[in-house]
Amino acid sequence: MTSRVTPVTSDEALVRLVDLSASPLDVAEVLAAVEDATAGGLNLFIGRVRNHDHGQTVDHLEYTAHPSARERLHEVAREVAAEFDVVAVAAVHRTGSLVVGDIAVVVAVSAAHRGEAYDASRALIDRLKQRVPVWKHQVFADGADEWVNAL
Repeated sequence: MTSRVTPVTSDEALVRLVDLSASPLDVAEVLAAVEDATAGGLNLFIGRVRNHDHGQTVDHLEYTAHPSARERLHEVAREVAAEFDVVAVAAVHRTGSLVVGDIAVVVAVSAAHRGEAYDASRALIDRLKQRVPVWKHQVFADGADEWVNAL
């Protein structure tokens, strides 16, 4: 991972890890970030590069992040921490070139109960995909390509 976010306020104290990385993501590191004895539920989402899209075979893809992407990811994480009754939140996204099977994004949320962990985790990944400026350039086996979610 390339950098860490240092908590400042109470909502930020719940945000334990936010990062963008050109290196492979470490799921164990994300899990460790949200580990807490007060949490009875921990929800983890791992997004991977799949081998198909729109009926075409995917060869590889490249993620490009806007310079503001890390701060936007931090904003989304803080928002989820403030809105849901959670113990900890973590989110990391890969940048650079990835092949089928590579991990592209990992989010984790711990909470006292499973329902809150599920709800917050779903909100975190959905808002990340909607609002964090990380763009996917998808290249297909036949050489065709497309940009996905390029705002």
